[in-house]
Amino acid sequence: RDFIKNMITGTSQADCAVLIVAAGTGEFEAGISKNGQTREHALLAFTLGVKQLIVGVNKMDSTEPPYSESRFEEIKKEVGNYIKKIGYNPATVAFVPISGWHGDNMLEPSDKMP
Repeated sequence: RDFIKNMITGTSQADCAVLIVAAGTGEFEAGISKNGQTREHALLAFTLGVKQLIVGVNKMDSTEPPYSESRFEEIKKEVGNYIKKIGYNPATVAFVPISGWHGDNMLEPSDKMP
């Protein structure tokens, strides 16, 4: 919750937002839950006028199995449904599977990713 004030300050001047969601079991579900930060951040970004959105699905290395395509697709579908409700067009949103810990798909494409 402490990040919301800083998030609003930065987002109010942004043309594009990068929404990072954790792919780990339990982590994603907490963020996308009714009062989760994923929902709050996406809604605030749209409300503050950010029309372009990129969704980074992080911690793909911690899925079961690691780099699970089905987990990525599940998250993509659920986040897509939510952002559509608040006003984004999911067809224009890039969903990027990443692993910040290992650097997979961060600077260069990774063959481990779905």
